[in-house]
Amino acid sequence: MPKVSEDHLAARRREILDGARSCFAEFGYDGATVRRLEEATGLSRGAIFHHYRDKEALFLALAHEDAERMADVAAEQGLVQVMRDMLDRPDEFDWLGTRLEIARKLRTDKGFRDEWIARSADLESATLARLERQRTAGRLRDDLPPEVLVKYLDLVLDGLITRLASGQDITGLHAVLDLVEESVRRS
Repeated sequence: MPKVSEDHLAARRREILDGARSCFAEFGYDGATVRRLEEATGLSRGAIFHHYRDKEALFLALAHEDAERMADVAAEQGLVQVMRDMLDRPDEFDWLGTRLEIARKLRTDKGFRDEWIARSADLESATLARLERQRTAGRLRDDLPPEVLVKYLDLVLDGLITRLASGQDITGLHAVLDLVEESVRRS
């Protein structure tokens, strides 16, 4: 029997993740049934769950991938830039509705919460490291610990995601992000 290459396996996982992302974005976690996942990916349930143990593992893989992507931007340009990217390119953030599903599952499912916390630590670490570099460079206010500023920025991010995911008006939000950025800078 021929052995499947790692490139082929990676391409198949990518295909599954891309299809599942659109399915979760359109139908939410509960509405993304196995049948809908099959339709969105163009693959059978056997092919999907050969790579991911179950729907929750697939959802967590997407959430982790999103958190890593956001952490990369946050590490280099800051969490406010992540938010600006969401405003400027909403088509690249069609998964935002899934953040609302994540919030619900965090509240109701302890196993999911534990897994989410373990997987989403990258974004918080990247944001904290950037804030500490900014503080060392004299650009960040020094009257509050960086951990408080991370929580503040995270709350703003959650609010922005909720607004975008629910289709609310985003007019003027760049000015709000300017205000957020100014609030963490050294005066």
